[in-house]
This record gives sequence, structure tokens and C-alpha cells, in this order.
Amino acid sequence: MTSPVAFPSPVLDHVVINVADKLDEASNLYQRLGFQLSARGHHTLGSSNHLAIFGENYLELLGYEPGQGDKRKDLWQAPAGLTGLVWKTHSADSEFRHLKQHDLDGDPPASFSRPVTLPDGQQTDARFRTVRLRPSLVPNGRSFFCQHDTPAAVWQTAWQQHPNGVRHITEFVIVAQQPASAAAVYRRLFGDAFIEHERDGSLAIHAGNATVRIMSAQQAQAIYGTLPRDYDGSARMSALSLQTDSLSKVKTNLSQGNIPFQQQANAIIVAADDAFNLTLRFHL
Repeated sequence: MTSPVAFPSPVLDHVVINVADKLDEASNLYQRLGFQLSARGHHTLGSSNHLAIFGENYLELLGYEPGQGDKRKDLWQAPAGLTGLVWKTHSADSEFRHLKQHDLDGDPPASFSRPVTLPDGQQTDARFRTVRLRPSLVPNGRSFFCQHDTPAAVWQTAWQQHPNGVRHITEFVIVAQQPASAAAVYRRLFGDAFIEHERDGSLAIHAGNATVRIMSAQQAQAIYGTLPRDYDGSARMSALSLQTDSLSKVKTNLSQGNIPFQQQANAIIVAADDAFNLTLRFHL
């Protein structure tokens, strides 16, 4: 008899923005938004990426180069924009056993890597092992656990300095007509203790320095202003909040980058149409 695996504790590792064949366009845009991006990386699975590394988590622009669109086709079928909610783990194999016990499993864990040049010029590989929740359980995207076998090939102090002053992703928003139904998969994944019901009907999962919030379209629009242009009412990853050490830095970078924004009392909002189909909220 297999022993039960303890519920994992949710900690946001990174978020994935699906840019498909528009890596050049997306990387240019996110640099204009004020992020320092890593040099383009190339996974052994065939995809390519740029990263914006923060303190505990990071943002990934994921796509493919010409001639590589037949690799990882399932990723490019998702909508453009925010499509990946990724949790930290020290053991993808242990998480897979947990997923199987709770009928959340999809494919077994997979290992892959990408070459990296460190700030001192040293050549190395960033190596990962990931395991995904069953695709049918996560509409319009993916949720998976990521085991970093070489964290120093991702988190380097030199890569964590951003012109816009961003230090962390603090909020990841999922829009759903029925937030409680959309949260059910994460309740099965983490247990009741990590799911909080807010007075406004939204649900919150505290995940390290970040909070995953599942809310109605009306609530998301009240806070973030816009939804993805192709939002169709099904559960959708739609927005990020990011903590900066200076809203002035954010405003300067957006102005220099010729990117429209909305100034609020304690935040700056960049609409989905101006951030590759997801809304960005910068705050102190």
C-alpha cells in the first residue's frame, strides 16, 4: 500500500507568458516596460525563453524560434498572454505521487535543461524537473511544479536588478465566472488550509511572497481595469501585480518606452493590450 504524501505548501516559483512565435516582439515590449531580461535561452525540449528574475519568483516569456513551432505544440494552442502558474518543489517525483493520490495527475515528471552564460562568463546548464497537473483541469493554460536542480543558474543578483525597480510578483489573478469552482482544483492540490474565502466572494491562495487570487470578471476589472482581449468567460489567468521600490522608476520607463499607463493613488496599471494580453499592476 502506498503511503499518503503530505499536502505541499504553495509557493509561487514563476509565471509563464505564452508569446508563441513573437519572442522578438515580446522581449522588446518587456524591456520597454522596464524589465531586465535574460539572454534568450533554448530548452532541450525545443522552446525558447527570456526571463525577468525577481527575489523569490520570476516571469518567463515562452515561445519558439522559426522552424521550432512543431515542438511542444500543446503550449502554443493556449491563448496569448498569461498561461502558466508554476509552484516550487524540491521533488517533482514526490509531487507526482501526490497528484496521483488526488486524481490530479497527467504525464510523469520530465527533465530538461537549457545552456546559460552566467554574469561572470562561465558556461553552465540550467536543469529542471517538472510535473504538470492534468491539462483538462486547468482551462486556458497550465499549472505545474518546478524542481530547480541548479537554482544558481537562474537566481543571480546581477539579473535581479530591473530599471523599473520590480522586486517580486505579489499577485497572480485568475478570472472566473464561478471563483469557487475554479479554485476546486487547487483545494484538492493543497488542501483547505491554504484556501481563503474573501468577503467579496474571491478566493486567495497565499504562495510565499505572492498571492494567487481567483475572482470574478467584475472584480478584476474594478482593480485592474482590463481583461485579456479574447476573454470568453471561461476561467482565465489574466493579470499580475508586481512590487517595485519606486513608482517613479516605473513611470519613467513606461514614458520612455512609449507605453500607455493609468496612474492610480498607489499603483500604476498597464492595460492588457499594452502588455501582451495580460494586465500589469505595479505597486509599492
